[in-house]
Amino acid sequence: MTASLWDEVADGARRESPLWEAALRPEEERELEPIFSPLGDEHRALGVETIYEGYLLHYGRPRLFAPPAPEEALLLGDYLYAHGLVRVAELHDVGAVADLAALISICAHLRAEGANGDGAAWAATAALAGANGLGAARDALRLRGDSEPLLTLARSEVGDDAVDSALSAHRRRVG
Repeated sequence: MTASLWDEVADGARRESPLWEAALRPEEERELEPIFSPLGDEHRALGVETIYEGYLLHYGRPRLFAPPAPEEALLLGDYLYAHGLVRVAELHDVGAVADLAALISICAHLRAEGANGDGAAWAATAALAGANGLGAARDALRLRGDSEPLLTLARSEVGDDAVDSALSAHRRRVG
C-alpha cells in the first residue's frame, strides 16, 4: 500500500469540507499504518481503510485526523463510513458493500453493548468481503458473542500471521 491511498483519503476529505481539512493532522504526525486492508483484495484497500479511519474516529485513535471536538469526530467518522462504502461501490462489488455495511452495524452494536469481537469482525470482513460466507459467523458474534467463527474464517483465508498482525495493530488503536 502506498502513500497515495492516504493522500486520497485526506484529499477527499479536504475537498468535501473545510471542517475535515482543518481536522487533518499535519503530515509529519500522520500514522500511515494499514490495519485490515492487507487481509483483503487490494482493489478494496482504499475503501476499507477509509471506513476503518471512520471507525477509529468513533472508537479509537485515528491515523489521519485529529478533530478538535467529539461532535466533529462523530460527523467526520460518519462521512468516512459513507465515503468508504462509495469507494467500494464504485468497484461494482455489491456483496462487499453489503458486508462492509453489516460490519459497521455489528461493530456499532458491539460498542454500544460494551462487548468484544470487533477485531474478529474486521479481520473476517476484510479477508472475505463479497464472498457470501460471513452471515453465520457474524450471527454467532451478534447473537452469542462468539467471535471464533469469524476468526476461523479470517485465518483460513489469509493465515494466522496476517490476522494476528492486524488484530495487534487494531488493539493498539482501539484498546
